[in-house]
Amino acid sequence: MALVMLLILTGFEIHGNFSLFGFENSVRLHNSSAWAFMGLAVVSILFMLFSHQYVNFIPTTKKLKEQIQYYTLGIFRKDPHPTKKSLYNKLNPLQRLIYAGLLILIFPVQIITGLVYMYYHYPQNPLDAAGLKSAAVTHTIGAFMVVAFILVHMYMTTTGHSVSSNIKAMITGFEKEEEEHKAETKPNA
Repeated sequence: MALVMLLILTGFEIHGNFSLFGFENSVRLHNSSAWAFMGLAVVSILFMLFSHQYVNFIPTTKKLKEQIQYYTLGIFRKDPHPTKKSLYNKLNPLQRLIYAGLLILIFPVQIITGLVYMYYHYPQNPLDAAGLKSAAVTHTIGAFMVVAFILVHMYMTTTGHSVSSNIKAMITGFEKEEEEHKAETKPNA
């Protein structure tokens, strides 16, 4: 998350939206963070493949309608969550679709357009300038999509058993299921 935030801050500074690090420092930080993010992505992909956790990211439509109904209305009525978590079912159908979009569409587009933009100015490997504006606009649209994802993600972290329970689960890696939570909060007879 720190890399993504640094990429967002430096990217918008490069576009002239504000001044924090200075243009040249922002370009260096942005490029370094991008390479670090790509390295982290490779390590994450390898981990997911070797641990078989990639199955958590395979999109499904099973219970998708119920999940959408839960997030649009059921969550406010304190309805039970329509999907149960397990080792190979950590994400609900809506999360799977959103993460698939990030992993298959947004991140690759960001990486490709970022590399085009990064290497355009190097004289030893010049690229055709005709697509540079398209790459820059596409990269910026992708950045706004990442920001939108982060904002929604931040809101969704507050929708657990308590305002901080999902955040705690992300940090510790442990989460109490609804049954555990209900059993814990029932008064003794």
